[in-house]
Amino acid sequence: MSKISEIPEKATPKGQDSDDAEGQMEQIPTQQLRREFKSRQVSMIAIAGALGTGLIIGTGTALSRGGPGSLLIAYTITGAVIYFVMTALGEMASFLPMEKGFNGYASRFVDPALGFATGWNYFFKYAIVLANNLTAAGLVIQYWRPDLNVAIWVTVFGVLVISINVLHVSSFGEAEFVLSSIKIIALAVAMLTCLIVSLGGSPSHQRVGFRYWREPGAFAEYLETGALGRFLGFFACLVQSCFAYTGTEVVGVAFAETPNPRRNIPKAIRQTLWRITIFYILGVLLLGMAVPYNNNLLIGATKAKTGASASPYVIAMTLGNISVLPDIMNAAILVFVLSAANTDIYVGARTLYSLAKEGQAPKIFTHTTKRGVPIYGVAATSAFSLLAYMNATSSASTVFGYFVSLVTVFGTLNWTSILVSYIGFRRGMKKQGESLEQLPYRGPLQPYGYNAFIPKFTLSSFLTSYIGVAIYIVNVTSWKILGRSRRVRAEEMDLTTGRREFQEIEEAERDNQTAKAM
Repeated sequence: MSKISEIPEKATPKGQDSDDAEGQMEQIPTQQLRREFKSRQVSMIAIAGALGTGLIIGTGTALSRGGPGSLLIAYTITGAVIYFVMTALGEMASFLPMEKGFNGYASRFVDPALGFATGWNYFFKYAIVLANNLTAAGLVIQYWRPDLNVAIWVTVFGVLVISINVLHVSSFGEAEFVLSSIKIIALAVAMLTCLIVSLGGSPSHQRVGFRYWREPGAFAEYLETGALGRFLGFFACLVQSCFAYTGTEVVGVAFAETPNPRRNIPKAIRQTLWRITIFYILGVLLLGMAVPYNNNLLIGATKAKTGASASPYVIAMTLGNISVLPDIMNAAILVFVLSAANTDIYVGARTLYSLAKEGQAPKIFTHTTKRGVPIYGVAATSAFSLLAYMNATSSASTVFGYFVSLVTVFGTLNWTSILVSYIGFRRGMKKQGESLEQLPYRGPLQPYGYNAFIPKFTLSSFLTSYIGVAIYIVNVTSWKILGRSRRVRAEEMDLTTGRREFQEIEEAERDNQTAKAM
């Protein structure tokens, strides 16, 4: 096993940045993460990795509160913001591939205090939502077996996703490839069903088209009447859309284990646009055509348990008198939830690894198995699954409500951190005279990206809505004091470490291709 040591850049082992050296700290045996994801696995994670219950279930809540017009506008606005976030991430990650993730870029381009806050924020987001996803998986099974306790399925599915994460990284990639493929097929079927129902091709033979946009209307009133009520309905859709898009950036965590990152990262980022356009924007458009926002089934579903009965797409099938697909969709929803839980552990473990590499978490989390798995990070993240047993006795709507606001805040703070890091990155390139032509990938319309949101304020959800912001601020402040960090100056920014390694790999590949062609 190798040890962390201070070595010059030329001698830096593959996959390890020289600034990882921490010779003054206690040495713990460690190996590096391995760049052994297959290109198709990274592509699939980029396309379908973030598709989850926020889209297939939570969209129903947004539709009932804001109507189809507000839903479409909100998902389009948030989708545009996410695209800016992803292109910003793509520029940084392809120019300087590193295994420290989002917090690594925040530390390198802005301030180690921001990196500390970003990393721990990201870890807690995925560790906390893990319990919720395992609970949701158990509740989905209750669609078929209501007689069995949810805790049984929490245990079964918990063991399953933990086992996948303990295996080789390629095993995780293959599992996500299969699960993501199923998610894409399920969403495609759901969207096609909505279109068929709208055009009168279902057993009900009722052609509705855009009728529901006229009656009951495109914009619903929420909490208040009149223009204010319609605005609050739109705002509710905007907040829900943030939750639905949360996790889109998760493919960035996989970049640390992606081969040929300067080639595969831009490819993965470009696929994000297609996912946003097809599955989110087109998906909610078709949904708004097939289901009126004031339908009793939809209103009841927002209070129902997690599962087929809570999905607005299943309600569209019910309105079309389609009797077979709801069972199939329930199985698909189970796949969505298990994929999310599987990703939760993966992201949590890699985030702890990257924090430890920065000296912002115990060094034990840098230890990896011979397969390149940060095993202690997997164990620490998996421990949060025990919270699911506390949730097993509560209704799904209560559990879901406790976590949605918190996870949404954590997610949007992550997007903000990426954009702030990107602004620092571009500032450093300009100050040091680095040409933008050196970027392996350049995002359209960059460097213009903005993100702002305010969660809906109610007394009952105040703590879960705003505690994430408080934790974020405390983390930044505490590391500024305890870590004595300072803001990274543009002229001192490290824009070279880690670049040469991948440039040399690309040059060697080109030389080999040239030799073969001769």
